[in-house]
Amino acid sequence: MDLRFSDAEPTPDERVAVDAVLGPPASSWLGATDRTAADTRTAHTGRRVRDRRDELLPAFDAVQSAVGWISEGALMYICRHLSVPPAEAYGVATFYALLSVTEQPPRVLHVCDDVGCRGFGANELIADLEQWVGPEDEPVDGAMWLRSPCLGQCDRAPACYAQLAGTDDTTLVRAGVDDATAVLAGADVPPESVAIPQQGDDGLRLLRRVGVVDPTDLDAYRADGGYTALRRAVELGPEGVLRELTDANLRGRGGAAFPASVKWKAVANAPRRPKYLICNADESEPGTFKDRVLMEGDPFAIIESMTIAGFAIGAEQAYFYIRGEYPLATTRMRHAIDQARRRGFLGTDVMGTGFAFDIELRRGQGAYICGEETALMNSIEGYRGEPRNKPPFPTVAGLFGQPTVINNVETLINVLAIVRDGGQAFAAIGTTDSTGTRLFCLSGAVVRPGVYEVDSGTTLRELIILAGGDVDAITAVLLGGAAGAFVTADQLDLPLSFEDAREAGLGLGSGVVMVFGPDADVADAARRIARFFRDESCGQCVPCRVGTVRVEEALDRYLSNGHDDGDRTLIDEIDRVMKDASICGLGHTAGTAIRSALDKGLLGDPT
Repeated sequence: MDLRFSDAEPTPDERVAVDAVLGPPASSWLGATDRTAADTRTAHTGRRVRDRRDELLPAFDAVQSAVGWISEGALMYICRHLSVPPAEAYGVATFYALLSVTEQPPRVLHVCDDVGCRGFGANELIADLEQWVGPEDEPVDGAMWLRSPCLGQCDRAPACYAQLAGTDDTTLVRAGVDDATAVLAGADVPPESVAIPQQGDDGLRLLRRVGVVDPTDLDAYRADGGYTALRRAVELGPEGVLRELTDANLRGRGGAAFPASVKWKAVANAPRRPKYLICNADESEPGTFKDRVLMEGDPFAIIESMTIAGFAIGAEQAYFYIRGEYPLATTRMRHAIDQARRRGFLGTDVMGTGFAFDIELRRGQGAYICGEETALMNSIEGYRGEPRNKPPFPTVAGLFGQPTVINNVETLINVLAIVRDGGQAFAAIGTTDSTGTRLFCLSGAVVRPGVYEVDSGTTLRELIILAGGDVDAITAVLLGGAAGAFVTADQLDLPLSFEDAREAGLGLGSGVVMVFGPDADVADAARRIARFFRDESCGQCVPCRVGTVRVEEALDRYLSNGHDDGDRTLIDEIDRVMKDASICGLGHTAGTAIRSALDKGLLGDPT
């Protein structure tokens, strides 16, 4: 591809896709608008009038979805629209796994071979595809298949995600070769209904509507108590909402466990405007799928909680950044946002109360690193999803350099009960430092995999039994996902609270509980985790870019050549370097699970 500005033109289909997102093209490359006008700022965004770079990813998404890849003509057409240098646009397009700048067929099937699926049919499915369809990454009759990292469907393994140009993408769960080949041949696969093992249980709070209330019907949501929390928030006022959040001691559910009230107060008290809210729905940690269930099963609750957050911190604009491999969740959230806007629950005068708040949905394009908050903000702004150095923190200089609150789906949805019932009532559930209920993603060797809601402080043993796991036949449990750690049967009585996990030298992460039975190959899982981090490192900093490769190499030697102590020592040393010197959490945690497996003696005999 020519990375200079060229005369390459898009096809008619590409032009239609881009224009649908960006509107009429600019009259010329970087020059038609007066420079003085270009330097003025809008009150809404805080950006220059002509600065539209943040529309780059939506434009790429439109072309990729319409024709299956981004040609030179399409890229140049987008660059002329947005006044983005082609080399920079190319760098963004090639950063994301779901975007392709080389021609590929209109039907691409991504087959999960990550830790949650590979022991539950994925390896067999891949072998069948190799036999009946052909090798990976080889187009056949307008279709091809690729191996994929975790698709967030670990409770319904094995799973596939189908990118289908010109029509809606789809997900295959509990997939067999017949389903996979049918999709590759162009057949439709209806989405599976959203369900949870605890569906309908009286004690549920966060999950009580999932599978019970129609997630596509705003009136059904309101009939079940929807928007009573927002009305209560308006009665309390912003300061009252912040007071209840402080009393609740709500901590972030994405892994860092940072107090939500600290973020919210910092942005609420910031003098600069505009302020932004971001919901991080780019759930990509292997083994994690709780946010997907909430998005698919209770989307209006997420919108209401975001509106309360925006009201409390003084933000009029929010972004909902959703994982690209979640087609049903994307459809449900987009539909819910549109309904809320039409009915006056979003817009310039929310519920007639005088405050403005709106949400724009942004779809990620396959980059685990964009779950890191500053990488996500760079992605929204139209740059490669590379983390920023901190400080400054997002509450000071976040999206577009403005004060920003960013929380994940589970964190935000807790706000409804806090505002409705009071912060002290919320804090009475769970433990002193881990208040409220928690969602955990149970997968692997359990009878009833799925998302479970339990009081914080419930033990790991109790949770596994709840899911039908045999606690007497457990080899290991991966706690917290690929960035977490392996624990063994002697740690099953660990209370699942932030303070107890911290005391044990562990983290709860995003709520992953992946159970390995007596026949599980933990060494194979460790190899896959090492490959995952090697692939997903953004490459910005040397410790992570080089360290993840060297850890994978050393682990392979260790498992293949007699458990050499030198390789074991090398893994420990590289892990310490990555923890000390990497820019973001990916490097800090890339070796954690592998080191824990080594420390616990879980990697078995050399192969």
